[in-house]
Amino acid sequence: MARSITLPELLSAGHDNAPAVGAPGLPDLNFKGLRGHIVHSVAALNRFGIGRNDRVAIVLRNGPEMGTAFIAVACGATAAPLNPAYRADEFEFYLSDLKARALIVEAGSEMSAPAITVAAKLGIAIIDLTPTPQLGAGTFDLKLRGAPLQAVAGGQGGWAQAGDVALILHTSGTTSRPKIVPLSQRNVAVSAGNIAETLQFTDADRGLNIMPLFHIHGLIAGLLAPFSAGAYVCCTPGFNALKFFGWMDEAKPTWYTAVPTMHQTILTRADKNQGIIAKHPLRFLRSSSSSMPTQVIRELEETFKAPLIEAYGMTEAAHQMCSNPLPPKPRKPGTVGIAAGPEVAIMDESGRILPPNSTGEIVIRGANVTAGYENNPKANAENFTNGWFRTGDQGNMSIAGYVTITGRLKEIINRGGEKISPREVDEVLMDHPAVLQVVTFGVPHDKLGEEVGAVIVLREGRQADEREIRDFAATRLADFKVPRKILFMAEIPKGATGKLQRIGLAQKLGLA
Repeated sequence: MARSITLPELLSAGHDNAPAVGAPGLPDLNFKGLRGHIVHSVAALNRFGIGRNDRVAIVLRNGPEMGTAFIAVACGATAAPLNPAYRADEFEFYLSDLKARALIVEAGSEMSAPAITVAAKLGIAIIDLTPTPQLGAGTFDLKLRGAPLQAVAGGQGGWAQAGDVALILHTSGTTSRPKIVPLSQRNVAVSAGNIAETLQFTDADRGLNIMPLFHIHGLIAGLLAPFSAGAYVCCTPGFNALKFFGWMDEAKPTWYTAVPTMHQTILTRADKNQGIIAKHPLRFLRSSSSSMPTQVIRELEETFKAPLIEAYGMTEAAHQMCSNPLPPKPRKPGTVGIAAGPEVAIMDESGRILPPNSTGEIVIRGANVTAGYENNPKANAENFTNGWFRTGDQGNMSIAGYVTITGRLKEIINRGGEKISPREVDEVLMDHPAVLQVVTFGVPHDKLGEEVGAVIVLREGRQADEREIRDFAATRLADFKVPRKILFMAEIPKGATGKLQRIGLAQKLGLA
């Protein structure tokens, strides 16, 4: 089957009467309705003076309208989804940096007020979205405030073409100014196809999306990959552990994808929901965006009686780069699997590709990889070598092609010249019977440069103190790797997408 290279092509997969989009408590929208809604929405954008490669920021709460608005904008212009929880100064930075022509917000929503204020200040057109749930989940009307923008030039309206920019996102910017990542129609469509192939999606699959839809993981794996196979997606309001199993009972999913912290929280409520798990058996679970402790993989697979497929992705690759395969092929906990779309290799500092079982930087190239950061020649020079994109992750690849990440190069803790992988320390601490979650990170030190710190969440009803944790770690780790600073917290500090963020955590916790 030929791989789609634009989103309009990708969306042709579903049978007209097959359900496409759902949401808790709402009637489903079928693929014929979804395609018609996108045609209607692209025509509305064109009437407003917005066409191909025009940047449209989207600030909507998670749910079906956010999903379909992203797809509609990306089919005829360039979608720039933003976190609705941003404050005014953050909106000002992102809207200015993106050079947005328009902003889509939900009509009458107080949540949108900071974004609207900033857009008005910057002279950005505001488009009000009014949901029409009675017509099916994800449907809406669009209305432009004020007069249309300058009319779309000849040839710039209608459907986007393969080289047009479909999606524009910023990197997380934990160590520097966030970089703009433009992703073409080809990048995102090919990536969605890669994921669908890895997970063997068919039109019988039903996804339960709990990932935020302003992030590459939710947009590509949660939405576009299943749609590319004509499969159904239930778009929830976002992750909520208290509602997850109720949604599962309603949506009857065959799979879901999440970040490790979400999976771990779901596990804490699984015992009370064994009936629902048995009633709606999953074909697989998927985890990406950060590493999953092998202990948690084992527990999830035992609980759901389904394989957990750990994948490796990043914004610059339009999400997926590697993935563990589905059974009967071997999946290897502790690895991120094999190349699953782009070519993957290990490179040394001089740009030489290394042989199997060598440690170096993980590099990728392929049709899903961005052509480069926008207006950032310095970052492009640093991150692209001989046509390969440098991921910034340290790792190795076995002879069989399984990739193991040993650390984020910028996250490696340098304690007086001794290099420590925080992931290695995490793995050891997770084996302590009282530990539910852990994140290891570097803490500034006046003599050593950095010291090892850890934040720990204890299991309900269990107790442990710093001394006990350190003594436990010392039986498995060299002395210089044992955390000197241990904080016990009710929950792990996380970024907006639920990912653990080691970089900058010491500052956030007042330890720097």
